[in-house]
Amino acid sequence: MRRALTHARRGLGRTAPNPVVGACVVTGDGIVVGDGAHERAGEPHAEVFALEEAGPRARGATLYCTLEPCAHTGRTGPCADRIIAAGIRRVVAAMEDPHPLVSGRGFAALRRHGVQVDVGAGREPSIRLNQPCLTAVREGRPFVILKAATSLDGRLAAAEGTRTLLTSAPAAWHAHEQRAQVDAVAIGSATLLADDPLLTVRHVYRERPLARVIFDRRLRAAPDARVFSTLSAGPVIILTSEAAIRTQRVRAEALQRAGATLEAVDEPTMIGALQALARRDLQSVLLEGGTAVHQAAWDEGVVDYMQLYVAPAALGPAGLPLAAGPASAVASLVEPCIRVLGPDVLIEGYVHRPH
Repeated sequence: MRRALTHARRGLGRTAPNPVVGACVVTGDGIVVGDGAHERAGEPHAEVFALEEAGPRARGATLYCTLEPCAHTGRTGPCADRIIAAGIRRVVAAMEDPHPLVSGRGFAALRRHGVQVDVGAGREPSIRLNQPCLTAVREGRPFVILKAATSLDGRLAAAEGTRTLLTSAPAAWHAHEQRAQVDAVAIGSATLLADDPLLTVRHVYRERPLARVIFDRRLRAAPDARVFSTLSAGPVIILTSEAAIRTQRVRAEALQRAGATLEAVDEPTMIGALQALARRDLQSVLLEGGTAVHQAAWDEGVVDYMQLYVAPAALGPAGLPLAAGPASAVASLVEPCIRVLGPDVLIEGYVHRPH
């Protein structure tokens, strides 16, 4: 199963709206004869690649897979049928697929044809790998990673409306690695106006376009913002309001000419905006700020994971704070990890809110 999980990681940031899945075929005497990973939506699933590599050696063997094999026809055929036809004797799966089209049907099909099915080995790491997909299925919104770079005293910038470079090159490299693994990166209009960022992936390879999202209910974005100079890197989606589009028609049309996709979100909440992104099959969002966006996401309880880069400097009381006000709910980090990145420290972990 560890081998299958390693294969699954190859699909991170590449398979949405599908989950990442790895598989391997092992003979009765413990020889691996087939490996596979699902790397792109619309392409064969991990089980199919592993079975094709195994060929006739799959008969009587065990298939290890990180997620329940599908039993329905989507862009590809049912994996369960391929497993049965290959003569696999036993399937060891890390977890059930909660998607309504699967949800136990794959296991049931295998068992009906005499295939032994064991579930649970490697469950926790498989859940971690597929948090974006699982969150989209269960909650109807993307998995949200709140990312921020702060000073020792919790400031994002020296003053509101200014750009302050806090962290070092190693921290920047790590941040770009994170962008390479998500479906979208998102900021508020204040950050767009203050920093004028590109919001692209640099230093590391990314195969798929990265959606760049701007939360901008008042439609303050400028058509000459630098983000529009890199449309080949991915679409720019501005989540705004119907009222702003109606009252600022000239700006709206200029933004559309610049390449922006404007989407009016009826519900003026972070959850409403995230649900709009989910409808675009965006399952993971790196929320990079600024203060108002961070505060809204935290207050509405939609932050699933947190990455805090802390620089060895203090900016003083005039600096822009990480949050606009006191936290509305108590929370802690589960499985926290602390890493040193050059002179900076990264603190990250899953967010847990006691009920």
